[in-house]
Order: sequence, then structure tokens, then C-alpha cells
Amino acid sequence: MIRAALRGLRGRLAHFRQDTSGTSTIEFVIVFPVFAFLLCSATESGILMLRQVMLDRAVDLAVRDLRLQEFPAVTHTQIKTRICSEATVIPDCTNAVLVEMRHVNKGATLPSTAAPCVDRAATVQSATTFTQGKDNQMMLIRACAVFDPIFPGAGLGLDLAKDATGAYALISTSAFVVEPS
Repeated sequence: MIRAALRGLRGRLAHFRQDTSGTSTIEFVIVFPVFAFLLCSATESGILMLRQVMLDRAVDLAVRDLRLQEFPAVTHTQIKTRICSEATVIPDCTNAVLVEMRHVNKGATLPSTAAPCVDRAATVQSATTFTQGKDNQMMLIRACAVFDPIFPGAGLGLDLAKDATGAYALISTSAFVVEPS
């Protein structure tokens, strides 16, 4: 009786070993997460780079206008509006971008690389330094834009440094000298 049961079990195991109907499913289950991770990372990095390039370009165009004195008495709102008009890929730009402009002594070291960014957790935004330069002064302008990752739980979106609201920041910095009138 036991021998017959063992013979039957061996026969079923041999048939199970020879059956190849589920092999492609197993390969798919092993390989698909890797490709999904790569796809999410590639999409996130592509959008991140597009936003960074457009923010840099918008800041450069705003700095060009500042150097050429297109704005006689420049304000934070004017510069932010100029940046947002050029950086069309930044969603909700007026609420996502914060601009800082300050005078820098030519012999001194530059301020830290950390720029003030929009704090979406706060109901009121803190004031940034925004001073208009005088003739021949070196000025530093920094724009910080805050974004939500497209795939926050996968790929590059998982590894980005985020704030308390789950957003990451892109910072664009430029320096210029105010031309004499």
C-alpha cells in the first residue's frame, strides 16, 4: 500500500517536473519589477532634469533683464512673474517658486548653497532677502522651486531628498553685476 502510494507520488512529481506551462509567468514575476523600477526612475529623472533646465533658463533670462535694467525698481513679484512666464513646465509656478536676491561683496565668500524655499506646510511664507543692487555691485539671485515627485514610492522618486510635505526642491543660482546707469 505504501509502495503504491509512493509510486503514484513519484509519477505525479515526474509529471510536475516535466510540465513547463508556468515558466514564462515565473520569469515575468522576477523581471517585471526591475523594468518597472527602471521605467519609474527614467521618467522621474527626465522630468526633474526638464524642470531644472527650464528653471535655470528662466533665471538666466530674468538676470539678463536685471542687468539691462528692464526693471527700474525691481520687486520680488516682478522677478517671480518673469521667471514663471519663461519656466512653463513648472506647475503652479507662482506658489511653488521663491526668489532671493542679495548683494555680495566681491572679496567675500558666497553665502551657503542652501536657498530659501516655499514651505508648503506653513500657512504664511517667511520673507526672503530681496535687495536691489546699486551700480557696479555684485548681486546673487537664487530661485527655489518645490515639486511633488511623479512616482514618490518608486525609483528615483523614492531616493530624492524631500521636505515634510513630500516635495523635493530644485535651486537655480546666478550672479551678476549691476551695470552703471
